[in-house]
Amino acid sequence: MDNESLFDRRAVRRNRDRASVNFAKFDYLITAAAAMLVDRLEDIRRTFPVALDLGCHTGQVAAATSETGKIESLFQSDLSPFMAAKSGGLCFAADEEFLPVGDDSLDLVLSCLSLHWVNDLPGALIQIRRALKPDGLFLGSFLGGESLDELRQALVAAESEITGGVHPRVSPMADVRDGGALLQRAGFAMPVADTDLFTVSYENPLKLMRDLRGMGEQMATSSRLKSFSRKDVLIRAAEFYGEIFGNEESRVTATFEIITLTGWAPAPDQQQPLQPGSAEQSLGDFLNPDDV
Repeated sequence: MDNESLFDRRAVRRNRDRASVNFAKFDYLITAAAAMLVDRLEDIRRTFPVALDLGCHTGQVAAATSETGKIESLFQSDLSPFMAAKSGGLCFAADEEFLPVGDDSLDLVLSCLSLHWVNDLPGALIQIRRALKPDGLFLGSFLGGESLDELRQALVAAESEITGGVHPRVSPMADVRDGGALLQRAGFAMPVADTDLFTVSYENPLKLMRDLRGMGEQMATSSRLKSFSRKDVLIRAAEFYGEIFGNEESRVTATFEIITLTGWAPAPDQQQPLQPGSAEQSLGDFLNPDDV
């Protein structure tokens, strides 16, 4: 890890190592995101002989794709060797920032809620594109910038009130508007980026914080506060959270933004989008004159 790294990758791996022990109790978000990826995969009328699940957690994508018949051989990798070992099947430990896969070796790369911990996302996407065969598909999702905005606001308010200062306590995340540009920068053809918002209800804010730890999604920025969070700050943050984002049932909600990227490795015979102005008919040909 160099001095300018945004994320401490050793801390990310350590968090995931610890979370692997009881991950099945906290995998609801990754399971939902995996189902979304599979829905998109099923819309594509082809099969993929060799695929990689990059950042596989404990095998949620493998479980979601097992009945589709879309993938013949699925390899699974994770930054955490403990996570990878629990995924079953063909698995190995690997860092998304240093992908140990040869060029033009994969037909499909899937990645489900792991890439938001990567320091050099454009570089990781370039490595993924190089690993794909011509006309190979990348389909990946990661947490976006609107995720956990409620928790962010509550922690800032509590720490400002009690200590008079603010430390970063929720990781910075990418914006969906950057998604397509990132794919283009990495050399993908027909790039698409879209976003979905999930709202999850919790008994209280402390349950949300415990679940984030159980997911391995706690803070791992290089500039994070290295000591334990003060108890009074967490209690006050929970109070702010309940006051601002609580509902009539005395529960609180948390927002998770999932950004999905789709891109194809370029190929000579690949279908290309039409150039602007190349249409042979105008929109007016299809409209009722009375509506124009």
